[in-house]
Amino acid sequence: MSLSQFLHVRMRVNDIEKSVRFYQEALGLVCARRTTSPRGAQLVFLAMPGTKAEIELCQMPAGAAAVQVQPDLMHLAFEVDDLEGFAAGLVKKGYALSDGPMRTGSGSMIGFIDAPEGYEVELIQRAK
Repeated sequence: MSLSQFLHVRMRVNDIEKSVRFYQEALGLVCARRTTSPRGAQLVFLAMPGTKAEIELCQMPAGAAAVQVQPDLMHLAFEVDDLEGFAAGLVKKGYALSDGPMRTGSGSMIGFIDAPEGYEVELIQRAK
């Protein structure tokens, strides 16, 4: 028995439209589908073009406890070709890195941007 592929990760959010806008505008993800769960939660699946992996955003129905992401709880990581160029593009879109860019011990460059609710997104430019 073995796994065949990674499908998605689910992240709860307070404002699904604000989160969808962030992932689309800042990172270029595309909406693969929207649905409502049997429990009434709004679900949006976002995909990176050219891959099968998705981020599932979930907003629970009204009355559910608000999402409060603890610092350094988890993060998503994406590879970029040019971190400084990507960061400059973020600024033009009204976003900014929350940390970095900085060089790692392996020679890669990393930076972080905070998504709504405080989820961190790591951007990695691998050493050449």
